[in-house]
Amino acid sequence: MSSLVPDVSPEQLQQLKESAGRCIDEAGDVLSLLSSEIWRCPELAYQEEKAHEALVRFFSQQPGWTVQGHYLLNTAFRATWGPMGGREGDNVVNIGFLCEYDALPGIGHACGHNLIAEVGAAAALGVKGALGALSHCPVRAKVTVLGTPAEEDGGGKIDLIQAGAFEGMDVVFMAHPSQEDVAYCADLAEIDLTVKYHGKASHAAAYPWKGINALDAAVLAYNNLSVLRQQLKPEWRIHGIIKHGGVKPNIIPDYSELFFYLRTPKHQDLPHIKEKAEKCFRSAAMATGCQVNLEYGKNEFYNILRNITLERAYEENGKTLGIEFITNEKLQEIPLGSTDFGNVSFVVPGIHTYFYIGSNALNHTEEYTAAAGAEKAQFYTLRTAKAMAMTALDVLFCPELLQRVRDEYAEAKLKEESG
Repeated sequence: MSSLVPDVSPEQLQQLKESAGRCIDEAGDVLSLLSSEIWRCPELAYQEEKAHEALVRFFSQQPGWTVQGHYLLNTAFRATWGPMGGREGDNVVNIGFLCEYDALPGIGHACGHNLIAEVGAAAALGVKGALGALSHCPVRAKVTVLGTPAEEDGGGKIDLIQAGAFEGMDVVFMAHPSQEDVAYCADLAEIDLTVKYHGKASHAAAYPWKGINALDAAVLAYNNLSVLRQQLKPEWRIHGIIKHGGVKPNIIPDYSELFFYLRTPKHQDLPHIKEKAEKCFRSAAMATGCQVNLEYGKNEFYNILRNITLERAYEENGKTLGIEFITNEKLQEIPLGSTDFGNVSFVVPGIHTYFYIGSNALNHTEEYTAAAGAEKAQFYTLRTAKAMAMTALDVLFCPELLQRVRDEYAEAKLKEESG
C-alpha cells in the first residue's frame, strides 16, 4: 500500500484538503448551473437523457477527464481521471463517487437527486484538484465518477453491478439530501411486487352472479395484509396501492392490479416476508375465484453494509467544516427508506451519507422539490462535497485507514452472509 502514495505529513494532508475545498468553491457556479439544469427538467428512471447529457457535457469540459456516455446503460456514464505517473497496469487506489439524477412522477426532484449529482461531481473535482497539485510527487490514485440511473424505480446501480461497473473500485462515496446531517442511516432491504387479478366481467345489476369480481380480490388482499401486519416484526414493512380497480360501477371488474413494496432490515429476511405476503394475495384469489399473477421487480434492493471506519472519518472532516451531525438518540427517529446503494455496499466498501439542505421539508413532497432547487441548498451541498473529498484524501494518504476500511468491510460482509 505504501508504495502507491507519497509520504505526506499531517500538515501537508491538511493543505491538500484545503486545496480540494478551494477547487470545489471555484467550480461553485458551474456546479450550481449543473444542478439547476437537472432540476428544471425532471426525468423518470431509465429515461434521464437530458440529465445524462448535462453530466457528460460537464465532465467533458473539465480538463483531464476521460468520459464515457451511455456507459453499460443508456443513461449511465463514467468519468475517470488519473492515475499520474507510474506504468500502465500498476496498482492504483480507485476512489469512486456516485451520481443519481432520476426524478419522481408528478413531483419532480422531490428527493433531491439533482443535488446528489452535484455533490458527487463536486467531490470528484475537489479530489482531482488536490491530487493535481502533487505533480512533483505523483500518487497512484484514480478518481471515478459513475452516473447511476433509476434509483427511484428499477435499481440502476444493481444493473451496473451485474455489468461489472464497480470492479476495481476500492471505496465509493455518495450523499443524499435529507433533513439532517448523518453519516449513516439503516436503510431497508426492499423488493417491488405487482399483483394482477383476472376475473370475469358481467352486468353488476342485471346478472352479477355471472361475474368474477377482480376488485373484490384486490380488496380482500389489501385487508389480508392489514391483518397480517400485527403478526409482522416491528421493523418489517408492507405498503402499497390499488392501481386498477375497474372501469365503471355497473360492470363487474374483470381486472384489478396492486403495487406493493416489501421491506426488511436485512435482505436475508425478504424471502420470509414474501412468503407471508404471497399467501395473502393467493388466498384472495381463491376466495373470489380469480386468477392471480405475482410479478416481482427485476432487482432486489439490499440493506446498506455499514462501514463505521469510513463514517467516523467523514464525521471528523465534516465537523471541521461546521457540519453538526445528529446524535445516536436522534438517529432512531429518522424515517427509513431503501436504496440500491445497499447492493453497492456488498461489492465495495463505501458510505451513503445524508445531508441537510437548509429546509425541514420532507422528502417526496412538493415542498422538498422546491427546496432541492433553491439557491439556499448550494452552501450545504458544496460543504458536503468538501467533507467527502477530504475523507477520500484520508483514504488515499493513510494506508492504514484504507486497510481498516477493507478489514471492516470483509468482516461485516462475512457476518451478514452467514446470517
